[in-house]
Amino acid sequence: MKLVVDLRLINSSGIGTYLKNIIPEIIDFFDDVVVLGNYKELANFNWSHKVEIIPFDDDIYSLSEQLHYSKIIPICDLFWSPHFNAPLFGIKARKRLVTIHDVNHLANPTYYSFAKRIFAKYLYKNAARKSDHIVTVSEFSKSEILKYFKVSPHKISVVHCGVKKDFGSVFDEESIKVAVPSTYILFVGNVKPHKNLLTLLKAYKALGLSYQNTYKLVILGKKTGFITGDTTVFEYIKNNDLEEYIYFTGHLEDDQVSFVYRKATLFVFPSLYEGFGLPILEAMVCNIPVLSSDKASLPEVGGDAVVYFDPLHPKNLKNKIIAILQDPIIQQQLIKAGKNQAAKFTWKLAINKHIEIFKKLF
Repeated sequence: MKLVVDLRLINSSGIGTYLKNIIPEIIDFFDDVVVLGNYKELANFNWSHKVEIIPFDDDIYSLSEQLHYSKIIPICDLFWSPHFNAPLFGIKARKRLVTIHDVNHLANPTYYSFAKRIFAKYLYKNAARKSDHIVTVSEFSKSEILKYFKVSPHKISVVHCGVKKDFGSVFDEESIKVAVPSTYILFVGNVKPHKNLLTLLKAYKALGLSYQNTYKLVILGKKTGFITGDTTVFEYIKNNDLEEYIYFTGHLEDDQVSFVYRKATLFVFPSLYEGFGLPILEAMVCNIPVLSSDKASLPEVGGDAVVYFDPLHPKNLKNKIIAILQDPIIQQQLIKAGKNQAAKFTWKLAINKHIEIFKKLF
């Protein structure tokens, strides 16, 4: 069988992690694999010699990508879109598969312009209708897809993401150059509205100087460069004189990311909407107690190994931060429960489920 897969997002944050961890073994299931994307980026992967790379640098969600799909996708048994920007027009594929991680554009329309909402809805509907099967990453996302689109639940398979067992392993710390405070609370995510960083900042402000002097707040993720960035975050930091207590790491390499997790005292995830919520598992394997929003898919991922809070109430979050920081016993209980919870989510299991789906399609 011949697979063609669009890998332009392989170096993005969420979808990129998903692709990097399942592609290496999935390509071995097929006789012939063609990947679409930036040639230099893809050629750097150690599995690149096993595939044919077709250069494809068009922006996602663009008219040009849609016009070029039909031209560059060769005859194949399966075309796989790992995002909802699936081809609108005809392609030379016997079957189509799409992975829809979430429906954030529809569930949170205020984050996007009217034009972006309309186009996104059209792309979602196209992906759901034209694909022979849909993969999504949580029961929550499956329920959201069924809520917004008329598709059979049998057409959707839930495949949870995994977390690398060695993500929290000790690396050569002397070679890792990341400037972080000695003790800190950690937030992981890009500065976008649905990540709800503002609630965490308000809770952190309410902690007062004694806590702020002891526990700085580290933001691990990109600070700027988003079409839908959250400028209120930076206004709040400036207006409340929090600059000396907040550290933005910017983009980091994988070993640096793990380093920043392991050095944290507490991980806080205030997101309002997540298709999965992988940072929760990453914190768990790094032996960090987790405090998470109770919205969307996050309870599905965190299980009973997380302390949850209402992400719309900073005071609720502040009180729970204090309760955990003041109680070493609770911290150790959360760390132990977290390791057990994270062990339930493996990339090997995700890979095997994808292969089962491929088999059912043919």
